Amino acid sequence: MTSEVKDPQPTPGREIELAIGGMTCAACANRVERKLNKLDGVTATVNYATEKAKVVYADGVEPDQLVAQVEAAGYSAALPQPEASGEPAAATDSDDDPTRSLRDRLIGAAVLSVPVIVLAMVPALQFTYWQWISLTLAAPVVTWAAWPFHRAAWTNLKHGAATMDTLVSMGTLAAFAWSVYALLFGSAGVPGMTHPFELTIERMSGDGNIYLEVAAGVTTFILAGRYFEARSKRRAGAALRALLELGAKDVVVLRGGKEVRIPVEQLAVGDHFVVRPGEKVATDGVVSEGSSAVDESMLTGESVPVEVGPGDKVVGATVNSGGRLVVRATRVGSDTQLAQMAKLVEDAQTGKAAVQRLADRISGVFVPIVIALAVGTLAFWLGTGGSVSAAFTAAVAVLIIACPCALGLATPTALLVGTGRGAQLGILIKGPEVLESTRRVDTVVLDKTGTVTTGKMALIDVHVADGVDPDELLRLAGALENASEHPIAQAIAKGAAEQVGQLPAATDFTNLEGLGVQGVVDGHAVLVGRPALLADWSQHLTPELVEAKAAAEAQGKTAVAVGWDGQARGVLVVADTVKPTSAEAITQLRGLGLTPVLLTGDNEAVAKTVAAEVGIDEVIAEVLPKDKVDVVKRLQSQGRIVAMVGDGVNDAAALAQADLGLAMGTGTDVAIEASDLTLVRGDLRVAADAIRLSRRTLATIKGNLFWAFAYNVAALPLAAAGLLNPMIAGAAMAFSSVFVVSNSLRLKSFRSGITDTPPSVKSEDKPVKEPVAA
Repeated sequence: MTSEVKDPQPTPGREIELAIGGMTCAACANRVERKLNKLDGVTATVNYATEKAKVVYADGVEPDQLVAQVEAAGYSAALPQPEASGEPAAATDSDDDPTRSLRDRLIGAAVLSVPVIVLAMVPALQFTYWQWISLTLAAPVVTWAAWPFHRAAWTNLKHGAATMDTLVSMGTLAAFAWSVYALLFGSAGVPGMTHPFELTIERMSGDGNIYLEVAAGVTTFILAGRYFEARSKRRAGAALRALLELGAKDVVVLRGGKEVRIPVEQLAVGDHFVVRPGEKVATDGVVSEGSSAVDESMLTGESVPVEVGPGDKVVGATVNSGGRLVVRATRVGSDTQLAQMAKLVEDAQTGKAAVQRLADRISGVFVPIVIALAVGTLAFWLGTGGSVSAAFTAAVAVLIIACPCALGLATPTALLVGTGRGAQLGILIKGPEVLESTRRVDTVVLDKTGTVTTGKMALIDVHVADGVDPDELLRLAGALENASEHPIAQAIAKGAAEQVGQLPAATDFTNLEGLGVQGVVDGHAVLVGRPALLADWSQHLTPELVEAKAAAEAQGKTAVAVGWDGQARGVLVVADTVKPTSAEAITQLRGLGLTPVLLTGDNEAVAKTVAAEVGIDEVIAEVLPKDKVDVVKRLQSQGRIVAMVGDGVNDAAALAQADLGLAMGTGTDVAIEASDLTLVRGDLRVAADAIRLSRRTLATIKGNLFWAFAYNVAALPLAAAGLLNPMIAGAAMAFSSVFVVSNSLRLKSFRSGITDTPPSVKSEDKPVKEPVAA
């Protein structure tokens, strides 16, 4: 998120990406960004979520100057490490795991804080010298466990800023310091001292009251929220790791006529390598020998395997579904399409504006007011002749009642209950920053293959010539195709088996590269494949079958000709089928105020057919992975807030670029890692549930934040007037915390919009239609 724009035109020059350390909230990212942008010839964008700064700088600026500028703002910066093997630099698991320290502090704080809170709230347990035991337990919590807050508050102070860390640090230290004063110099340390529940309002010196449970409890609650946030942020690099893991790890190259297996990193441009059936293509190249069908759906989203032969290009990480190929490598390492897609994902994540957390926005106003009020209270009491003890009591009471105890619970509890309920419904929410996007989304971009459709080829139509029995056509064609490993052949065999039952065995089976298959079934010489194969045996399609084939192909479907015993007998139509729940899902999304857009790499005819079937008006077809990102950017430039739903590697960059990314859990790990929400089930209706649940959770968090502050604000005048009885403060804080938790628990009642009975499947959605006689 760019805090200031110095020049409407981008600064020409070099580009670098810095890893920023020490940021604790979105305000920190703003501060680093402003500091970098003060340098002449520098345009910087800092992302709090990924902890990276994307900097474009002029020739007169050195990278070391950028690092020094960040360090001058009180944060750390690291230059990118050189790439070791030509692969894009990917985030790796570091031994210095930032969540480990937070986890250790949280566990320690929780173990020590529970007895402190219980002793303070249950007078029956307040044994002799209990207050000194509480001090012993609370001291490590306020010093060691809360150290990240104190350090951040000190950094903010040096730069004249105040955030939630400032309020947490001041509140806990004030509560702890006053408790120590009351124990050592007041009456709180005497043997047998208790904290009774006296809900009276009266002026007091305060030296008989301790607030150790406030100091310890606030630290523990805020640490819990910070830990879950850090754990979520740490997954930012997982999309890149998952992308790079898609590629082959080793490869068989031809050296001197012999096959030699080497690590893929040693592959060079010009090398010839072997790809056997079922193996991944090691890198981008051109086929020099052999022919096969290559499954490119992981990268392109195209559901139909691509037939390749000598001279055709193949892409690394795609899967060879058919015969043996020999490929000449044309691009390796960071030049491959896979590596470029990894860079697209990284750029989209880095350029994505970080959503500043609501609590930080409120605290930006609330914290300075509270601090000013505490100082003003102290000055007023001293100036009007009040005792130093009474003045400090009132001032510290202001800080303590303003300390965000319920605020520490507001986001984590709602998120915990909301995400738990989501998990029961097959919805995984990655973090609190995701929720705010769901409220503003007005456009939902849907990938076609695997999202709106099943992503799998299926037999959907049968056309027969006059006098031909449709079941006989399916039985003979299915039996022959059952002997082939080709995805289209398997779709025909499966559809035929479902329609006519067990298929007979085929003999004399022959796979004719690029044309189809032939063999003998029940004494019939059967041909299945392209019309050219049948024509070679003088079996020409009738005009009716030619028309049926043309009509199917006009809709982007695959038509397969079938003939036997010297005559063309029919045409089988294979295509990716629409999920039976997709139309209902589109209706639900429209009901949430969203405009659906179908985005696909398939041809326009296919896309429009699918869109018409499910009720989508806006279609964008024939787009490459990079184009998908550009489409999302274009929609955003039009003022739309875009949600993207996808499942393939080709969707990953667009999912990261979108304001809200939803990945189908039946898709690839890369898409899931690049998204904000994961839909465990392959049902698009879950997307509508996810948005409704996210909006409900966000509304709950906002309600929690309001009441958390409302209790504090209502009690501030009493604290400033010196009338705040510690038991009233404790009761108010306890009640606000109970209210926040209870409000969050209401999310358990969220109900899915998916009915128990799935919608009826239309006849055209069934895997095999009624045969049509030509």
